[in-house]
Amino acid sequence: MDLSQLYLSLILLVLPYKAISTSHHHTNGLKSLHFTLFQHETINKTGFIIVNGVAGPGVSQTTTPFGTLFAFQDPMTLTPNLNSKVVGTAEGTSITSGLDGLQSISIAKITLNIKRHKGSISIVGGTHNIKPSDHPVVGGTEDFLFVQGYVTSSPVNLTGLTVTYRIEFHLFWPPYANFR
Repeated sequence: MDLSQLYLSLILLVLPYKAISTSHHHTNGLKSLHFTLFQHETINKTGFIIVNGVAGPGVSQTTTPFGTLFAFQDPMTLTPNLNSKVVGTAEGTSITSGLDGLQSISIAKITLNIKRHKGSISIVGGTHNIKPSDHPVVGGTEDFLFVQGYVTSSPVNLTGLTVTYRIEFHLFWPPYANFR
């Protein structure tokens, strides 16, 4: 680890994080919800390589060879601390699609039980392992039925066996959605 990575790690550890900061809005007839959670992925505990890739860099916290099939079922918490309250689960799969080993195509179902909202959100899209990535929401269940929007995944801690991602939700319901 070089000095810049050490400084970045220290800065990320001391930055104050708001636990699930939610905001509700009604704009032009659309109900919206914005909040942040943290996804914790532990290699060979909550995330597993199913098929090894064929080319490119080896396996690390940030890379997998081209063609690698990876499956995960990760806890989602209120803060970057793995021991904070678990309020959801992210489960899905990704296939390494970049020859540099840093990019993949991801599909996930995020099941949540937060404040007054319970259900799941389905997302799909391209993921960059060391940069923020936006994933469109393609569906939802229960309180998230008819939901639209996107989820932004950003790396927080990429060292050690457990890596942590900041997951920002930007959700909108169309006027025809029946609210409970």
